[in-house]
Amino acid sequence: MAISRALLRNLGVTKQAPGGQSAGSILEHGVRDLLRNELPAIAPSVDWTVGAGGRISDYWQYEHLARISRIVDQDPSLRTELGGDYLVKPDVVVSVPGAERGHSPTLHAVVSCKFTLRSDRAQNIRHEAITLVRHRRGRQPHIVAVTAEPLPSRIAALCRGTGEIDAVYHVCLQELIEAVDEAGNRAQKQDLDEFVDQRRLFDLSVLPSHVSV
Repeated sequence: MAISRALLRNLGVTKQAPGGQSAGSILEHGVRDLLRNELPAIAPSVDWTVGAGGRISDYWQYEHLARISRIVDQDPSLRTELGGDYLVKPDVVVSVPGAERGHSPTLHAVVSCKFTLRSDRAQNIRHEAITLVRHRRGRQPHIVAVTAEPLPSRIAALCRGTGEIDAVYHVCLQELIEAVDEAGNRAQKQDLDEFVDQRRLFDLSVLPSHVSV
């Protein structure tokens, strides 16, 4: 709580902001707007498409999953054994046209947006990332997470031991660093320094340039 209060002071927040599910939705909209505005300026020769939701089977690396889904739907035994966890619906997606005319778009990047990081939210992101890695055909998309979580020990759930995720991006990293220096304990400061030094945690402002590659 002390870190959160310091973070809000550093951001100049003086009134109650929307909470609950609306905060997550606002974060997703903000990330989409950031990528839509910045990607064309960074790489104008690429026909970028930034969207929300949708099934990964809409993209050529994963379109085989649609055929698997149709087969599974016809067999109760397969439905029980396989379920439908492989049909991921990401928060934000970035795609480019298919390599050949008539092909489905190529999934270029997947962004999971979580305003805060309870342990179950971190596990959901990791499960989604593992699914994207295991079930792809061809090029793996960028797989990243965006959060405004103030507690370094919770951010650790994504920054440590998760090779499936490229990196984590914080909405206000510099203000968080200052807040942890001001109100955090030694372990929290060490954690945050580790994530930044090991290039596991970045500020949200650099996400478009990283995704554009």
